[in-house]
Amino acid sequence: MKKDILAAVIIAEIDAWLFIAIFKNLDMDFGTGRFVVLIPELIKFSPIILPVLAVFGLFAARIIGRKIFTLFQFYKFALTGTLNTFIDLGIFNFLMWSFGVTIGLPLSIFKAMSFSVGVVNSYFWNKFWTFKKKETKVATKEFSQFYLVTGIGFLLNVGIFSLIVNFISPQFGLSEALWANVGVIIATFCVCVWNFLCYKFIVFKK
Repeated sequence: MKKDILAAVIIAEIDAWLFIAIFKNLDMDFGTGRFVVLIPELIKFSPIILPVLAVFGLFAARIIGRKIFTLFQFYKFALTGTLNTFIDLGIFNFLMWSFGVTIGLPLSIFKAMSFSVGVVNSYFWNKFWTFKKKETKVATKEFSQFYLVTGIGFLLNVGIFSLIVNFISPQFGLSEALWANVGVIIATFCVCVWNFLCYKFIVFKK
């Protein structure tokens, strides 16, 4: 359990700092409501808040997982997914900022690049933490299965993202940059279940 706690803290801490960097890049205006103005302050304390929430969630998932182990496993998969998502978003925003592009075909290219980096991170965390595969070497068959499954997820991810960003104009008064990030998040959620089931029953099955 100590290793699980340490892993959860590391993931949440990295999440927090990437979240802060993304927030600064988007320069979002949350308005002047009584509670809304507290959001930027809460974000500043995310390196403390997120690890605490991650560990609390880990214990809760462990308790529930005593009866349904898959739920505990899914929590670790989901927590790993937050890191993949923030790495994805972090690189994506860095590329938008570097090239000064917030709309059009280049965004799909940026998304493909950022998603690919997140995939590599996903492989190692899911292999050695979520599904606890004992062998340390990267097996050719396992690696190939992982990339085949992830490749399909990649096509779904980029396809859904491109559909949202390039064919649907920004909604709810959001800026183009923020709408692009919404597209990243929606695409990520759409492939989440697909990835978990395939990783568990095909790639990392015991």
